[in-house]
Amino acid sequence: MTSLTLSVSKELKKLMDEHPEINWSEVARQSIIQKLTLLEKMDKLLAKSSLTERDAIAIGRKANKEIAALLK
Repeated sequence: MTSLTLSVSKELKKLMDEHPEINWSEVARQSIIQKLTLLEKMDKLLAKSSLTERDAIAIGRKANKEIAALLK
């Protein structure tokens, strides 16, 4: 098995140390697996898409403006 080293802030480490019963390596491992599973699903969904990154950014900006207008 390969090792991975993560850097965390002092504040985060202090909070983690308050819960020594938690296997933080396993928490990180499961989080990585979850993210990769989501990315695989997204890749499958988008495999046949003709939407470009520029299109996606434009749609996102338009959605943000509309949501901001609703929240005013």
